[in-house]
Amino acid sequence: MTSRRERVVGAKWRVVTDRVVLDADTSVDRDVVVHPGAVGVVAIDDKGDVVVLRQYRHPIAGHLWEIPAGLLDEPGESPWSTAQRELVEEAGLLADEWHTLIDLYSSPGMSSETVRVFLARGLHDVNPAERPPRTDEERDLVVVRADLTELVQRVLAGHVHNSLAVAGLLAAAESRRGGWASLLPPDHPWAGPAWALG
Repeated sequence: MTSRRERVVGAKWRVVTDRVVLDADTSVDRDVVVHPGAVGVVAIDDKGDVVVLRQYRHPIAGHLWEIPAGLLDEPGESPWSTAQRELVEEAGLLADEWHTLIDLYSSPGMSSETVRVFLARGLHDVNPAERPPRTDEERDLVVVRADLTELVQRVLAGHVHNSLAVAGLLAAAESRRGGWASLLPPDHPWAGPAWALG
């Protein structure tokens, strides 16, 4: 990269145009959404059911089935802590057991967003008095539990479209098939937001 021009500064991310040298004869401009990163949580109860949410998303003007998730936008908060907070805020749950399930780049052709999806087990309800009130789009969240195998079938049938949910559910099903041997510690090193384009 030889130069950067800032185009848009938003509340959560910004858009820049980078001048990128491809080879000795070719330089191109690339627009990039500089993103703080995010986490998602595949929360599985003792029966094998997964916590999923139905949430309105303005950019697509519709509702999506999702897993609990959120931005890494709290200074000094680790991805694992963010995941724990989001599980409380969106699903009203705590988990005794946490693992890293999968890391991914959600849209590397246009965004620096990196995402870690955690697996949470040993679920139990949060004391309602300790749960923050839902605001904005989260006010109307629908929280349900569904069998992991059924959710994978819904993914493959084209009924689940959120990328974190698709990746997380498929990864959880494959890891379960292998006896959970693929799971990593929740604080496993990753290419999180620190790698991003600044």
